[in-house]
Amino acid sequence: MADDNKPLNFIQQAISGDLGTGAITKIVTRFPPEPNGYLHIGHAKSICLNFGLAQQFGGNCHLRFDDTNPEKESEEYVQAIIKDVQWLGFQWHGEVRYASDYFDQFYAWAQHLVCEKKAYVCQLSSEEMRKNRGTLTAPGTNSPFRESSVEESLELLEKMKDGDVAEGSMTLRAKIDMASPNISLRDPVMYRIKKMPHHRAGDKWNIYPAYDFAHCLEDAIEGISHSVCTLEFTSNRPLYDWFINSLPVPSKPRQFEFGRLNLNYSVTSKRKLKQLVDGNYVDGWDDPRLPTISGLRRRGVPAVAVRNFCDSLAVAKTDGLVDLSQFEFFIRDELNKNAPRAMAVLHPLKVVITNLPEGHLEQLPAPCHHELQLGDRNLPFTREIYIDANDFKEEYSKKLNKKLSPGRRVRLRHCYVIEADDYLKNETGDVIQVNATLVSETLGKDPIDGIKPKGVVHWVSATNCVDCDVYLYDRLFSDPLPDSGDKDFLEMIEKESLKILTNCKAERSLADVEIGVPYQFEREGYFCKDSHSGDSKKIVFNQTIALRSSWTDILS
Repeated sequence: MADDNKPLNFIQQAISGDLGTGAITKIVTRFPPEPNGYLHIGHAKSICLNFGLAQQFGGNCHLRFDDTNPEKESEEYVQAIIKDVQWLGFQWHGEVRYASDYFDQFYAWAQHLVCEKKAYVCQLSSEEMRKNRGTLTAPGTNSPFRESSVEESLELLEKMKDGDVAEGSMTLRAKIDMASPNISLRDPVMYRIKKMPHHRAGDKWNIYPAYDFAHCLEDAIEGISHSVCTLEFTSNRPLYDWFINSLPVPSKPRQFEFGRLNLNYSVTSKRKLKQLVDGNYVDGWDDPRLPTISGLRRRGVPAVAVRNFCDSLAVAKTDGLVDLSQFEFFIRDELNKNAPRAMAVLHPLKVVITNLPEGHLEQLPAPCHHELQLGDRNLPFTREIYIDANDFKEEYSKKLNKKLSPGRRVRLRHCYVIEADDYLKNETGDVIQVNATLVSETLGKDPIDGIKPKGVVHWVSATNCVDCDVYLYDRLFSDPLPDSGDKDFLEMIEKESLKILTNCKAERSLADVEIGVPYQFEREGYFCKDSHSGDSKKIVFNQTIALRSSWTDILS
């Protein structure tokens, strides 16, 4: 993770100082997602940071699920998150951990706080608690149950656990300070009644710990040395410290907050992402237009590009908004260096090379990459080929002098020079076929008559190719800040964010490529085979990213 020439950020400085003074002998970090949705690019920054810190300082990083809310969590999300972390290239220390592993310990510590008169069972409704909580400028009001006896609270807590009282009728609250200027300290709820099964614990529990109660205790149980959170948890730190200092925990982690990663033209709220999925605005959590890690993977974005992008970002004490083009730079940079090359024609136009015999087949070698030693691939060259319709013009123009037109020449990429003779149209006036002549002895050479072609076009054999559909993706939102202010982010959805091109033609070699592995379709962009296309008989290629920042040339 660390660049030796890059100044240490404030978290690295703190870790270095703690190791230097002997305050700790080994760094232990954790990535603690809630399994209530799929991970997105913002989580990728946190993953890279936490695992990167452990790698840099020779420590360990845990993967732990904060699964304290069975109402919104599922095993599907757990498995998706595990896959995402592994895909990004990280391996956690030991087994996967869960907050639910510690439910018995949490309950015992809750009883301990009641016995120490630092917690009580409150019978106010949620609405009554909200009214009594106060405001940012006015203190809260003590609950009438605040001074209940230890015995009464312990008895009621047991009934809550056993399912003997109704949901919403009671909560366990910490007894801190209803007049605190920090609203998080105004007797926060520690346990709520939820009579529903847990995806791991089953039907054992009728009460579940609040996130703010469990989160810091999980860190203490696991010996986390540096608890790295995003800025929205800054106001919760005094509460975490109160729980840690009030209980006989085995260790005392230190919390550090850093700024979240936000991308323009995107939303990175799991709640809003779920709205997009549940409302069928997108094709599931792994829709390639979403900033989810699974969406990026399905789109063909390399994991190393995500890591490089995240490592390039500042770890600061303020939230940051990053332009999407900055992320796209890292994607293009990685793909340009490492993606194998191939050819596909997105708008096929048949060309018949009339001076070649029927059945002509010639295997022409072409490099799989212009720099990497990946060897050659064979291009079957036949009498009938496809070029892109955009590469043919009925009339010659100086502005379009690199196009094929009657009496003009182009070079077929990795192949011969051809000259257009005439063309055929259908009833609606569309050009459906070009008749051309192969200029002899021009494989890798200029024509001997000295008339050099101005342009180079890509092509595939018409009889030795693969039929495919190509999905072109643009930004999902038309507004750079779709969820800012009073905007309804759903109204900002770009209706043209997906274009489906059917009946495209690709090199025969692309028929059996691995799903998700990006290729550069020469002159078109970067694409990968889709992981779940709708028609199993038709190959679907997803556009990873255009060669440049605009996709208008592909669509025209």
